[in-house]
Amino acid sequence: MTYKQHALAILFSFIAIHGSAQTKMSKLDSIFLREKMIMETTIANGVSKYKMPIAPEGFSLQLIGSDNLSVITKNGAVFTPLNKLQVNLLLKATKIKDKSSIEIPIALTVEGTYKNKGVNAKPFVIPSLREWVGAEGDFVLTAISRIVVDPKNETTLMKAATVFQNDLVELGTAKPAVVVGVPRSGDIFISLNGNKEEFGEEGYSLSITDYVSINAAQYKGVFWGTRTILQLLEQDSKLSSLPKGISRDYPKYEVRGFMLDVGRKYFTIDFLRDYVKLMAYYKMGDFQLHLNDNAFVKHYNNDWDSTYSGFRLENERYPELPTKGEFYTKKEFIDLQILAESYGVNIIPEIDVPAHSLAFSKAFPQIASKEYGKDHLDINNPETYTIVENVFKEYLEGDSPVFRFKEVHIGTDEYDKKESESFRKFTDHFIKYVQSFGKEVRVWGALTHAQGITPVTSKGVTMNAWYNGYADPLKMKELGYPLISTPDGLLYIVPAAGYYYDYLNVKHLYNNWEPVTIGNTVFHMGDPFIRGGMFAVWNDVAKNGITAQDVTDRVFPAIQVLSEKMWSGTNKVVEFNEFSKKAKNINEGPGLNLRGLIKSKDSLVLNFPLNGKDKIKKGRNTKYVSDGKIKVLNLKKHSSHMKLPYNEIGYNYTVAFKINPSKNNKENAVIFQSNHAKVKLKQGKTGNLGFSHEGNDYDFGISIAEDKWSSIAVTGDNNSTTLYLDGKLAKKLTREKVSTGSEKDSIWVMKTLFFPLNTIGNETNSFVGKIKDLKVFNTILSKTQIQAIKEEE
Repeated sequence: MTYKQHALAILFSFIAIHGSAQTKMSKLDSIFLREKMIMETTIANGVSKYKMPIAPEGFSLQLIGSDNLSVITKNGAVFTPLNKLQVNLLLKATKIKDKSSIEIPIALTVEGTYKNKGVNAKPFVIPSLREWVGAEGDFVLTAISRIVVDPKNETTLMKAATVFQNDLVELGTAKPAVVVGVPRSGDIFISLNGNKEEFGEEGYSLSITDYVSINAAQYKGVFWGTRTILQLLEQDSKLSSLPKGISRDYPKYEVRGFMLDVGRKYFTIDFLRDYVKLMAYYKMGDFQLHLNDNAFVKHYNNDWDSTYSGFRLENERYPELPTKGEFYTKKEFIDLQILAESYGVNIIPEIDVPAHSLAFSKAFPQIASKEYGKDHLDINNPETYTIVENVFKEYLEGDSPVFRFKEVHIGTDEYDKKESESFRKFTDHFIKYVQSFGKEVRVWGALTHAQGITPVTSKGVTMNAWYNGYADPLKMKELGYPLISTPDGLLYIVPAAGYYYDYLNVKHLYNNWEPVTIGNTVFHMGDPFIRGGMFAVWNDVAKNGITAQDVTDRVFPAIQVLSEKMWSGTNKVVEFNEFSKKAKNINEGPGLNLRGLIKSKDSLVLNFPLNGKDKIKKGRNTKYVSDGKIKVLNLKKHSSHMKLPYNEIGYNYTVAFKINPSKNNKENAVIFQSNHAKVKLKQGKTGNLGFSHEGNDYDFGISIAEDKWSSIAVTGDNNSTTLYLDGKLAKKLTREKVSTGSEKDSIWVMKTLFFPLNTIGNETNSFVGKIKDLKVFNTILSKTQIQAIKEEE
């Protein structure tokens, strides 16, 4: 290998605009260093140690970062990739005389083991495989295929094998046996023989030959490998074929996260369990749960006592703290974390203090701030410290604490800057308090906003960098805080709020963003202070009609794109339109259908005349009766119900049916229901057709005639729910600006619906009458098409 002087002019121009925590070296010294430094730009196949550049006399160089730690580690170890690729290193140059320093990014070409990418093209998965060399032909999973666990790793890997087995069954393959031993042709073999320095916690190698082998250094790497296999199988029409080849796969960023605000909006524990599985399917490893928060007082006539607040975790010492009827028991939360452990996902619990803390001050009025509002705790009151300590202690103490993972988030942002010194003292105290239980701490960036002289611990603390005005990323790096890139202007979803994003601009993110970008600050690739990134859903506007299903409608496209950007970085090979097209073939993961998708060969996914010949189970207190020349389904009692083959259908859909209600149906009589919603013949006391979900009621303002057949069609998208009666547009319910709080204040209220299809009728309050000709489409039909359905008989 030859040495040469490397022209660093372009490189140093980057230094001027990119993030550098301590750009202290003088311009003259930088120019001298640029001219005299000698380095190699290519690492040959088989080289196992990176050879540092030669610095001119009077300067030293140190390798401090790499954007591909599975090829070049921070210790300079080199692991040969499959094919030639570029690795970005970050060096720190120091002038020995005065200790001034500068960071220098270097791009290196690392030669691979193979000169080409082989026969089979790299298969599409999300996130994409980092390295791939294709062989010829396909591996086929059969009825006699097994999941084989390496005997050396039986204790560690049996859980991964069992989860994988269940997922294959949910996907629709035959149930493979799980055995311990040696693989044979047709098997899937999992082992932990990988080099920890090479693969870290999450990397793995994948070999698809006559059998499939997933090899990693730790559990999570093997588990991620099983997600890759599942995605490949999902895209095969027979759910059985995998392209032969080999891969080395590993994340570019350690933290790849999503934060859900459950404080302002309650989500069921089952919903959170499903999200663990969803995130794992896309190798998203951090699920932060924002466990307490409150709505805006202006939406509640500036009355703090009536302002909505939530605290979501059982607390035995302070049973008045959790929100009545809307919290998780400690057992539920522990079980959630145990599930997450088996799926390779870290649960990051967040208790947000001393702002966003109305739930605390409602339970303990004596610690509410008298100056800044009741959602601020009085941080100069010793009792505030005592109560908050006791809350954290209940979840952190003991050999088996409620908070099982190594990191805990303590909030700490958006307090009034007039209390900067007290706020800094409070933050430092609770960092150290949580650390005293053996945990590492995460905080929201606030220390530029809350400037002061009171020191705040940075060791063992990671900061979510969300807004540069609150925490300047460069200053935070200089103070020693590792950062999670969470820029609000790019990665905040606030559903139907009218500010931030309702849906993220995923095309822009795909083309332009990586975690090294925080606001207008761009750090060097490989900067060790950038741990990764995280996007967030904030449910700022409480009670605005947004459902859990609406949240998923916003989250899912973001997960697909951001998992790619945080695992693989910028993909220069696959353009966004191609990515988006192929991504439609990958769903949420086996056993999940959070988006209510129903697929079929054409748009008509269900066509039940309800004449007794449909393939549905006989219901209770139902009967098929003659109506002219045909038979129709008759629900004769208020306990009548019949099971349908689906639970619900999500956006975009059309559901059409004909109904003939008997006289004197009760209030809230149910036509259709699911575990999420009900469609009612009579919505409450209105007597109008309507629907209900998550405690909210909506009606179309139109009643359905009794003892007469009416043709009904309902269409739904992510913004509206529309009723057609006898082929004519009757009412469109769409998001509406509603006055709330003061006269000048308003919020957007959503009126969307995942149409329920679990049962016709209800066990205790079914509509009484006849129903026929149920048709469900996974598209929104035109008015002309709906009119045509009305005319059918």
